[in-house]
Amino acid sequence: MDRYRTLAPGQRAQVWVGGPAVARPELVHETDQILVEAPNWSLDGEALYLNGHGSLWRVDLRAPDRGLTAVELQHLPEVNNDHVLDPDGEHVYLSAMDGHIYRGSLRGGRAERVSPDDGAWHFLHGVSPDGRRLAYVHLADLSDAGRLAILEPGRPPRHVDTGHGHLDGPEWSPDGEWIYVNTEHFTDLAGHAQLARLPVDGGPMERLVTSDTVDWFPHLSPDSASAAYISFPAGTRGHPADLDVEVRVVATADWSAPLRRYPVVGGQGTLNVNSWSPDSTRFAFVAYPGG
Repeated sequence: MDRYRTLAPGQRAQVWVGGPAVARPELVHETDQILVEAPNWSLDGEALYLNGHGSLWRVDLRAPDRGLTAVELQHLPEVNNDHVLDPDGEHVYLSAMDGHIYRGSLRGGRAERVSPDDGAWHFLHGVSPDGRRLAYVHLADLSDAGRLAILEPGRPPRHVDTGHGHLDGPEWSPDGEWIYVNTEHFTDLAGHAQLARLPVDGGPMERLVTSDTVDWFPHLSPDSASAAYISFPAGTRGHPADLDVEVRVVATADWSAPLRRYPVVGGQGTLNVNSWSPDSTRFAFVAYPGG
């Protein structure tokens, strides 16, 4: 995998906060020094965690300057934008650029690899509500279509048959009953990802919305009442950077009628992982204007 992304000359990374009742999102952090990606909201509600330049960073939402503070994790390769907090609120799981998943403390210290040494790439997206299992995208190589795998660290992973087409972004519902994904399963048009869910123990996928856009990374709020996802222009292949995209907010009772639409320049790094606040009122996302 290539090294971490960097900002283009004149480009900025902006961390915004929106939500179901937020018509105009709030800018909470901006930098022209580090390309930060993929916020996670801390379980105490006080901070955001993002990756940037191969490391994990904290933005303290209570601090006057809301600056970046590095989380010093040792024995950890450079990390990408697939990281999810442990439900214990004290640890984080991170996908690294060596293809493996690691676990470390949010206070820093030694990180430990938890993914099997099976020659595949492991891109983390979900941790079960009880903290015992991980949902990740399994790729035999980087040109392969993504497949769903469930891992209980220390045991062999379970591979779930989700039919044809690339699958990405697997994430547990807060009640632990469903896994939410984006998938090409519903179309023969290459790259046309749509949002879906499937029972956690396997079964037919349920399409959540039918659209002409390419839709990625569905993230449910902790109370399951709302969801956010990112919508790419029709014909987009994968989830590239620096496009005119739209971050959408829906009520989970009706995915077809967005409550909010936030147009941004972004894509890769904007909303790769769940970034909802613990009270379900807000979520964070990243824009990259000026590139």
